[in-house]
Amino acid sequence: MTPSTVIDIGRGAMEILLLISAPLFIAALVTGLLVSIFQAATQINEATLSFVPKLLVIFLTLIAAGPWMLTLMTDYMRQLYQSIPNIIG
Repeated sequence: MTPSTVIDIGRGAMEILLLISAPLFIAALVTGLLVSIFQAATQINEATLSFVPKLLVIFLTLIAAGPWMLTLMTDYMRQLYQSIPNIIG
């Protein structure tokens, strides 16, 4: 196993990590921004107000994007397992 192989595996893992986490992060960011705008407009300064909407939106995003995320992970793992003989030999 060469150092470039290790770097390629790590780079692939980081790309998959970013692809899987991006929809959840973007949903939480947009929800937090909308709740912050609502709080600024109504002058409600409640820290827990943003928690429940973010939780609901992340849950709905996970339901919507979950199959895609799972397929992406399993495809990467399958590719990684299938490349084991090439990496070792």
